[in-house]
Amino acid sequence: MRRFFVWSALAALIGLILAIGGFWAYQHFYARFQPVTVTRNQAVIQDLLDEASWLSSGGGGEPLYIIGYRDSTAMQRYEQDEAPKLRAAGLEVRIIVFARPDREGLTQSTAAERATVAELWLTRDWTLYQRWTATPSNTWTAAGIPAADGSLARGAVVEAGRDFIEQLTGALSGEGLRIGYPLVIWRDREGYMKACACSDSRSWAFVRDDTGAPDRVGSPTAGSDGGPPPVAYPGDGSPESLPYPTLPPIAPADGEPVPAPGAAPAPAPAPARPATPPAPRKAPEPKKQDDTTFF
Repeated sequence: MRRFFVWSALAALIGLILAIGGFWAYQHFYARFQPVTVTRNQAVIQDLLDEASWLSSGGGGEPLYIIGYRDSTAMQRYEQDEAPKLRAAGLEVRIIVFARPDREGLTQSTAAERATVAELWLTRDWTLYQRWTATPSNTWTAAGIPAADGSLARGAVVEAGRDFIEQLTGALSGEGLRIGYPLVIWRDREGYMKACACSDSRSWAFVRDDTGAPDRVGSPTAGSDGGPPPVAYPGDGSPESLPYPTLPPIAPADGEPVPAPGAAPAPAPAPARPATPPAPRKAPEPKKQDDTTFF
C-alpha cells in the first residue's frame, strides 16, 4: 500500500511538471504572439485613431493602422513585407509615425526626424513619407522642411504625436498587450477591434489569418504558385498546333528567271516519264538436278 502511494505521488508530480511545461511552452512559443481583442476603451481608441494624422496611399477599404517610429527596424520590415499583402486583401493601410521623447536625458530622435514628423502630421504628404523611408535615417537631412525645434507651432505638433502614443498605450494597458512597435490595430470581420504588438515576425501570420491577407503577393504575370507564367500555346494547347512558320523564298537555280516581288511561286515541274515502258523480265526456267529443283 505504501508503494502505491509513493508511485501515485510520483505520477502526480510528473503530471504537474508536464502541465506546467506545456503551459509555459504554449505561452512562450504561441500565445504571446497572438493579437488581443480590445474589450475596453474601444470608443476612446477609435477616436484617437480618427483624430491622428495618418498617412495612406489610398485604397478606401477597411482601415488597418500601423503605428511606429522611423528608426524601428521591425516597423520598416513589417511595412515592406506585410503592407502589400494587407492591401491585396482589400485593406487600407494607414501609417501613423511619431518622434520618441527623450528618455532619462537621452535624445531618442533627431532634429531632422522631428521636423519631418511635424511636416507629415500637418500635410499628410504620402510622397514625402515614401522619400523619407526610402532614405537611410543617418543621411536624411530634411532639406526644405521647416524645423520643428524653435517653432512653437511645429513643436506642439511633435508633442501632440507623443501625447497620442501615451493616451493610446494607456487605453490598451488593460488588455494584456505588451506594447511594442509596430503597433497594428484593425477590426475583424465581426467588427471587433484587434491589436498586435508586431515587433516579432512570428506575430505577422496571425494578422494575415485574421484579415484574410495572402501569405505572398506575386507579380500579375506570374503563375499561381509565384513561379514563372505558364507557356500559352494556340489552338488546342499542344506545341504541335503552332502555325507553320513563314519561310524565306528559295533562290532560283542558274538559268531560271527571277520571280517578280509578290508573285506566286512557280509550280514545281512534274517528273519526266519514260517514252515506252520497260520490257518485262523473263521468268527463270527450272533446273532439275538429282533431288532438288532450283529457280
